[in-house]
Parts: sequence; C-alpha cells; structure tokens
Amino acid sequence: MADSAAPRPTVLVTGAGGRTGHIVYNKLQERSEQFVARGLVRTEESKQKIGGADDVYIADIRDADRLAPAVQGADALIILTSAVPKMKPGFDPSKGGRPEFYYEDGMYPEQVDWIGQKNQIDAAKAAGVKHIVLVGSMGGTNPNHPLNSLGNGNILVWKRKAEQYLADSGVPYTIIRPGGLQDKDAGVRELIVGKDDELLQTDTKSIPRADVAEVCVQALQYEEAKFKAFDLASKPEGAGTPTKDFRALFSQITSRF
Repeated sequence: MADSAAPRPTVLVTGAGGRTGHIVYNKLQERSEQFVARGLVRTEESKQKIGGADDVYIADIRDADRLAPAVQGADALIILTSAVPKMKPGFDPSKGGRPEFYYEDGMYPEQVDWIGQKNQIDAAKAAGVKHIVLVGSMGGTNPNHPLNSLGNGNILVWKRKAEQYLADSGVPYTIIRPGGLQDKDAGVRELIVGKDDELLQTDTKSIPRADVAEVCVQALQYEEAKFKAFDLASKPEGAGTPTKDFRALFSQITSRF
C-alpha cells in the first residue's frame, strides 16, 4: 500500500477542452485523494466550458514560452492535444462522394502535433516532470494511411515524429495509440493492446474514448507502463471480460516504440 501521507502527484492534462482530454481532467478531479489535477486549454472559452477552475491554464502550445507556468511543479503530463480537420462547407451527403477537409491556417498537424507536442515535451523536461503520457493514434506505420490525406495534413506522420521525440527524450513515457474513438461507456469492455498497427488487420480496432482516458490515468500508477508504446483497442461490449487489472494489461506490453 502507498503511504497515505505521501504527497499527491500533480498531473497536467493538455487538450483538456477536447473530448478525451476533458474526460481525463474530470477523472483526475474525481480522484482528488490520489491526484492534484491541472488542465491546459487554448482559449478562455474552452476554460469556461470545462468549469473555469483556477487549475486550468490558458496557453497556445505552439508558443513554447507560454507553457512554463502550467508545467511548473507538475509531476506528470498527459498530452491530449491534436490538430482537428474541419469539413469544407457545402458538402451534400445526398449527392454521394466524400466531404473535403481542411486545417485552419497555422493549425496544421505539423504545427500542432509536431511543434506543439515537442514544445510540451521540452517544457516538461525542463520543469522536471517525471512521466509523460502521450496519446497518439494507430495507423502511424502506414505513410499512405487515409487520415494523412485529410487536408494534406499528414497528421499521423507528424504525430509519430512527436512520439519518437518523446521516446528519445530521456523522460519516462507511455505512448498510447488508440484505434477509432467511440463515444460509449467506459469499463464494460475487454481492452486489447498491440503493436505496429497489427490490430488494424483485425475486427477489434476501435475503443471508447472514456476507456482511453482511464488507461491514461492508470498509466500514471504503474511502473509497468513506463518506457512503453502500444496500440489500444477493445472487444465489443459483451465479448470477453471487462478489463480491471491494469498492471496486468501494461505487463503484456514489451514494445518501447
């Protein structure tokens, strides 16, 4: 058992205004006996959306100098920032075809997923952060993955570059590459770990984002999660046994990248 007098680790979640980041931030707050939660968002609007507490910092991750206050004194960092492609207006699904996507100027994956994540890793390292959990994406082994063509952003290429930078940083890390994210309940599925996008060749290649959020928080608690990189998916609800033993889950993983 951990000594109850031990100080609670302070955990900063970036991208806390996003769908998965918000869930992680809430989970850390709910477990206030275990963690001191902090969030980082890009705008005042996002800060208000997630409750507007004093522990939510506002900074643009593309501006390295702005990140220091948020990571100062943090023990762990969970990176959930991501470029988000927007659909071009005027798409009519009734006419068939596919919608076109674009990224807003300055918000391309190169700037957000590479430079922005590199800035966070550098700031965390400088502040003495002891563990960085990075949520990427499956599909990064395939340069021709369809996600890369969205808005010509090469999003998985830049995400993978940031993952490699983290793995080379010397800071203990956990790199989580989930499959397709679903807005479904957490804790009711058997989770599956893999490597090198092997799960993309199977029928189990998606996962509720709330389960991804839970794995982020659990990764902070086990040495078995450190210096590991893995793909993450889930069996359908009702198939298999819902995952409860996260130490055992992390212990299955042998890949460092």
